[in-house]
Amino acid sequence: MRVYNTLTREKEELKTITPNEVKMYACGPTVYNYIHIGNARPIIVFDVLRNYLEYRGNKVTFVQNFTDVDDKIIKKANEENVNSLEISERYISEYKKDAEGLNVKPATIHPKVTENMESIIDIVKTLVDKGFAYEAQGDVYFRTLKFEEYGKLSHMPLEDLEAGARIATGDIKEHPMDFALWKAAKPGEPYWESPWGKGRPGWHIECSAMSRSILGETIDIHCGGQDLIFPHHENEIAQSECASGKIFANYWMHNGYINVDNKKMSKSLNNFFTVREVADKFGYEPIRFMMLQAHYRSPINYSLEIIEQCKSALERLYNCKEALAFALTKATSGEFTEEQKQNLLKHKDSFIEAMDDDLNTADAISAIFELVREINTNVSGNKMASLEYVKFANDLFNELVGVLGLLYNDKKEEIPAEVLDLVAKRAEARKAKDFATADTLRDEITKLGYQVLESRQGTKIVKID
Repeated sequence: MRVYNTLTREKEELKTITPNEVKMYACGPTVYNYIHIGNARPIIVFDVLRNYLEYRGNKVTFVQNFTDVDDKIIKKANEENVNSLEISERYISEYKKDAEGLNVKPATIHPKVTENMESIIDIVKTLVDKGFAYEAQGDVYFRTLKFEEYGKLSHMPLEDLEAGARIATGDIKEHPMDFALWKAAKPGEPYWESPWGKGRPGWHIECSAMSRSILGETIDIHCGGQDLIFPHHENEIAQSECASGKIFANYWMHNGYINVDNKKMSKSLNNFFTVREVADKFGYEPIRFMMLQAHYRSPINYSLEIIEQCKSALERLYNCKEALAFALTKATSGEFTEEQKQNLLKHKDSFIEAMDDDLNTADAISAIFELVREINTNVSGNKMASLEYVKFANDLFNELVGVLGLLYNDKKEEIPAEVLDLVAKRAEARKAKDFATADTLRDEITKLGYQVLESRQGTKIVKID
């Protein structure tokens, strides 16, 4: 597999530290509100990366943190007159509901900042002892100028980063680009005891500490949204590599932005949507499909038209799934030729080729739809493929959509007894060649919201949308 490494700006063959084992870290949400659709993209994309790496025979240890102490959490807690832990636990719970709805598997480990203070304080102390950080009035800052490679991820010289950075220049900092590793406690804020007094960690140090304590000093893949490249991931590299003297992550993968109706998503533009809001209208699965129908590094656009297109595309996949399930009950043993098998397997080859090429889920989905066309040619309508063919096609179809985490909603609904009774009467009328009665019964079935489809494979009852 080749992946695009933000660090080198090249596609590189993925070579892990330990063969067939992958150590992955993804920056998780700051839990002060519901996640928005921009948050959903990395959650879904890197869930698929994990799925695919496991599908290809790797053991994946996937760590995704919860930032459960932060200025935004504290602000929200003060507004509601509750403690910050109540806010963070509430929105961790809400995150899990959305993640489950999006069919995102829980990470191997979901560490919380508040449960990792010892490791955070330890790495800050190491940086201070090595001269890469300094204490000032209870705060601890990282000396950015001491890390000569600062800017290697964002590919910008320090002077350009300094000019564009929104970092306040306080008198207590040695340099404007120095960033906080530890913040002195303010009145009314949660705090922890440390060698520098009561305080709490800065944002960037959290991920470095949790990644190191769980995965070790060097990991295979660090991933997240494009917006995290600078300053968050840049700062993670600086503090981690200065603390350990080793490479922090061998591969950096970042997904592109999401626009809404071709405009940048922003609360000020009133085009800011939570996953929950979109799911309430369209369901969760179209959101997942939308995130995968384009290459993960490309910007994507959210609009009503696009989400409806995703629903339609999913419907085609569900129709194939249902056609295969129906064929499994009707097909009989017969010939399953090597040519038929290879015609199916070529779509698997296309799928793997796409996924091996920097997780190209867009082309992988195209390969699945080509497989659907192949299957429909042989199991739909009056075609009567052998049971061996149907079983093989069904297993292959489920295998590929499973890697992408699609078709996880069981659409089958129990057909009402009234409808089944009318279908049975209609079959008797057709057998007696009483086609007028059969047509009348068909109309009654239609009024109840169902349609009867006849083929050589038998009778199929489908609900009318």
